[in-house]
Amino acid sequence: MSIDFSPIGTIHTPFDDLKGMPIQPSGAKDVKGIIEVFQEYEQGLNDLEGFSHIILLYHFNKSRGFDLMVTPFLDTQKRGLFSTRAPRRPNPIGLSIVEILGREKNKIFIKGIDVLNKTPLLDIKPYVPRFDTKEVSASGWLEQTQDDSVSMKSDDRFIEKQS
Repeated sequence: MSIDFSPIGTIHTPFDDLKGMPIQPSGAKDVKGIIEVFQEYEQGLNDLEGFSHIILLYHFNKSRGFDLMVTPFLDTQKRGLFSTRAPRRPNPIGLSIVEILGREKNKIFIKGIDVLNKTPLLDIKPYVPRFDTKEVSASGWLEQTQDDSVSMKSDDRFIEKQS
């Protein structure tokens, strides 16, 4: 079975290099960006102004290949890929929740973005606390290090090595 997606727009950010970027939106709290939705999808942005936050689904377009065991940014030991948010995945799809600052036609001005500049956008969904906030009783191996995501920056561990 094959599943095909086409971008609906592009995410513009100040990050042109994978090294040194925030590893999660918590580390990009004040970083501003622009979502540029392709003209044919502009009408679908109607009514977003009533929401303070949106969920972005995007393609890690610079990601190639994957390993099922990885050493994540917030740890020093290998972990199962699906217990991490590592960008090199069988289906390189990312998710970020960002704040809406405003909208002009097909552009949404946002804050709290942690992705590489010119990342292809796959979808936008409104963030609704009643739907999206869950009571959490465990955070697995991240229990002790999750707060480090505010200051941790990416290195080259998930950048494809050239041979």
